[in-house]
Amino acid sequence: MILDSLQNAWKVADLRKKVGFTLLMFLIYRIGAHIPIPFVDHALLKKMIGSGSVFDFLDTISGGSFKNMTVFALNIMPYVTASIILQLLTVVIPALERLSKEGDYGRKKITQYTRYGTVILGFVQGFGLTLGIRSALLIPSEAWRWPTYLMVAIVLTAGTVFLMWLGEAITEKGIGNGISLIIFAGIVSRVPNGLKSLYSLALVGEVSIFSIVGLVIIAALVIAGVIYIQEGQRKINVQYAKRVVGRRVYGGQSSHIPLKVNQAGVIPIIFGISLLAFPQTIATWVPNSGFALFVNQWFSMNGSLTSIPYLILYGILILFFTFFYTAVTFNPVDVADNLKKYGGFIPGLRPGRPTSDYISKVLNRITLVGGLFLAVIAVLPSLVIGLTGLKNIYFGGTSLLIVVGVALDTMKQLESQLMMRNYQGFMK
Repeated sequence: MILDSLQNAWKVADLRKKVGFTLLMFLIYRIGAHIPIPFVDHALLKKMIGSGSVFDFLDTISGGSFKNMTVFALNIMPYVTASIILQLLTVVIPALERLSKEGDYGRKKITQYTRYGTVILGFVQGFGLTLGIRSALLIPSEAWRWPTYLMVAIVLTAGTVFLMWLGEAITEKGIGNGISLIIFAGIVSRVPNGLKSLYSLALVGEVSIFSIVGLVIIAALVIAGVIYIQEGQRKINVQYAKRVVGRRVYGGQSSHIPLKVNQAGVIPIIFGISLLAFPQTIATWVPNSGFALFVNQWFSMNGSLTSIPYLILYGILILFFTFFYTAVTFNPVDVADNLKKYGGFIPGLRPGRPTSDYISKVLNRITLVGGLFLAVIAVLPSLVIGLTGLKNIYFGGTSLLIVVGVALDTMKQLESQLMMRNYQGFMK
């Protein structure tokens, strides 16, 4: 089905240009991901960052740019964080809420604010990262110490801003959501190296064939589960009352309210990782302290018993942010008011408060399922390491969640554009 859609899209000149433009942007992204930042001792940096931490996730979505400290080391995460913050502030601040309802003008202003936030967050994160890796910087002299810190932070910020432009260009002139596709490209680019590493370990006998088979089975089950949850919906039936306007009768049809099981997407995982990455970032600033030893032992996903408290805290944070983000982005009271305004009602329930209470009850139930699913996906790397013994292979359920979700959304957009072009003949 996917291959058929791509083949049909390639036959359409307009879609062929869009797909070609998207692939060209991918190529530019991967070239930039190999441009190193100056004054960095990469061998010492890899020893500092290590493995089994949340930095592995940041390195995965950046396509290896984080641990290699290239110009795209921060990837697009400052933009994602700024977008989430603006989305939350839109609910809290009335002025932003009114602005979001002003059509194209409001959306453009919010996008502009998001860009400003990206630059600020990018510089803050870049400067913090620079201070964290300062012992791995090859600074010419003491006089150049702070200018070097500032230069590295500016380069990291510039890389994020360029990726923001790249993503917006893909969204405008290519296929799919550009920001999501950049994260998708970073994750997928790690697959060849992962397979090569796995093959090398198998050749020297460090990994058994049973571990490889187990990894493949777990990956297949995770992909199937992600597709099932991502596409899962709870449909609440809605009936619209008949209205007589003049000599015509309007309404009377049946519809439904689709409630997604995973309403929050991967945002709870991003929030959880951001909070848990804070102590690890502080630990890189004081690498030989007792605090750093404590963090490295108890705040890492290494597949040992010491990672259990970290995984429990990680799962609790994900579950909390799933409910929090769903409550912020979906308001059952507004849905009930809109139904009442347009003459809609849920069979067996009165419009207004009873309807909103019922929607909230259903939403809480499916949100619990979605939150538990996200928590299991997030802690999956440690479980896989413990079950298969593949300590040198970073198997991320979160990565699979992003890849499958982006692939499904992109294919839906591609199929909708194909369908629109097939029906153009009826519009003439």
